[in-house]
Amino acid sequence: MTLNKHCLPPLIAMHLVQILLPCRDNEGEPFGHEDFERVKEELAARFNGVTAYLQAPADGLWRKGAEANADQIVIFEVMTDEVDLLEWRDRRTALERRFRQEKVIIRYMPITLI
Repeated sequence: MTLNKHCLPPLIAMHLVQILLPCRDNEGEPFGHEDFERVKEELAARFNGVTAYLQAPADGLWRKGAEANADQIVIFEVMTDEVDLLEWRDRRTALERRFRQEKVIIRYMPITLI
């Protein structure tokens, strides 16, 4: 069965927000599972859903001049109709304190649900 292009539902424009968090603190101590579960619960409560990539951490490498820092990170994703930059900046600051980081990366991009 083929669908006529005029019968397709409308596309839905949204934003995908990603939070990148380190698996370990600056001393090399791993964060507990409960630390990431707390973030997941907070995001699910606020945005009615979250995807958390916790089982297969991503490897990151950051260079600043001749110095390089390697890290393993986990990623949280939420989809939202609108991005409230003040809310996300507050969330970033809170996560930086909680995870003892100079900078936590939160990024967003427009997406279209098909």
